[in-house]
Amino acid sequence: MLAGPDACRCIECGLPYRAEGFSYHQGKIENGAAYWSDRGIMCSPRCSLAHHRKREAEGTLPQTPAPDPFEIQPLNHR
Repeated sequence: MLAGPDACRCIECGLPYRAEGFSYHQGKIENGAAYWSDRGIMCSPRCSLAHHRKREAEGTLPQTPAPDPFEIQPLNHR
């Protein structure tokens, strides 16, 4: 699940999802964002690379792939 009030915006530049220039998986909006991390979605390869470099500098790169934010995740019952 994405955190924060702007979950449908690029976490690097703030471009809204569905805006012109936003990159989608396989080029189709119905497939969701082409780039995402555990912190949110990104609009382009440029923002994805900037996010990676920022996380690398912070020492906060994730150790496993983030789940697709547009797929329904199963609930974990404890």
